[in-house]
Amino acid sequence: MSETASGYDATNITVLEGPEAIRKRPGMYVGSTGIRGLHHMLFEVIGRSVNDVLVGGGGCVDVTLTRDGGVRVTDDGPGVPVEAAGDTSSACLETLLTRTHPGAGAGDRHTASWSVYGMGPCVTNALSSRLTAEVRRGQTLWVQEYSRGTAVAPPAATGPATGSGTSIAFWPDAGIFDTTDYSYAVLAKRFREVALLNRGLSISLIDERPQGGVRSVRFQYPDGPRDFVAFLDAETGAHVTPDIIAFEREDARMAGTVEVALSWCGGREEEVRSFANSVPTPEGGTHADGFRTGVTAAVNTHARQRRLLTTTDPDLTTDRISRGLTAVVSVKLDSPEYEGATRGRLGGGATVHDCVEQAVRDHLGTWLTQHPEQATAIIGCIVQETSLN
Repeated sequence: MSETASGYDATNITVLEGPEAIRKRPGMYVGSTGIRGLHHMLFEVIGRSVNDVLVGGGGCVDVTLTRDGGVRVTDDGPGVPVEAAGDTSSACLETLLTRTHPGAGAGDRHTASWSVYGMGPCVTNALSSRLTAEVRRGQTLWVQEYSRGTAVAPPAATGPATGSGTSIAFWPDAGIFDTTDYSYAVLAKRFREVALLNRGLSISLIDERPQGGVRSVRFQYPDGPRDFVAFLDAETGAHVTPDIIAFEREDARMAGTVEVALSWCGGREEEVRSFANSVPTPEGGTHADGFRTGVTAAVNTHARQRRLLTTTDPDLTTDRISRGLTAVVSVKLDSPEYEGATRGRLGGGATVHDCVEQAVRDHLGTWLTQHPEQATAIIGCIVQETSLN
């Protein structure tokens, strides 16, 4: 059919750009217009704040759910550069809030990823009925307001400021989302996870909405994954406080670091949590597989050396060794590779697997040698479980 006959030409094509494109297809940018998308909208903003303070070695990020249905995210980072101030050495405020940044959530070993979509705070801006940004930088307070992703006016200096940092307050558009009611429990769980995986980071969650009064919680953990394992053990109701084995190693081969904490509490199923750049990987992947291989090798080597297994005994299997095991396996990579769009499983080939395996085998093996009584007790429980089954 000819173009003339069909009546189809360039006038039939509509080009959507900026906030209009995001508002037209919000699911492409935050996953859905339900509660999951609502949370991702916040994660795009808090992710920027967390990474700002992490790059500086740690700091505070405060998230407030306001009585009028808004959310305010405040950090004590360096403050987003403001174009009107003449500082264009990095992305300025208006660029941050009006242009998508594909892959902004991917991060590197020095940052924490929050969102699968990773398009940046401009998505939050476009999907909000209004947004206000305040920047404390160079002893000046800069303010800019937006309406449905469009700037009401340029950034304006409104007075002096003490310290530095950025505050972004936004109100999700009720005409786009099925609900604008954030889940305190869901946010608290994710904030706790990220704080546990990143030493030096402090995240608070303040909820002004309850009629009975404000509720709040602050998450900060000096021992990182070691604290994470202690938290998981406490959640399972462990009646004894087990020894927690923890270590961190940097490996140039995988361009990143691996951090592991683990303990054994007999008589229950394993609880192994794995993360890549602070993103949960519920389907595991190369880091989780390398961890299990390393644990199995270290335990069997020690058991043979200490004659806790006879020459006729078969090696202890990974399934048996994992019985009662609690562990957190966290890798932070410059270029993480995932299998699938949802980042549920880490890829990266044999390199990540081998680096994690070697680190676990070396450090766990050393710990078992240096703590013979605890090692004998742990392996004895594993052998007993094996004989009973």
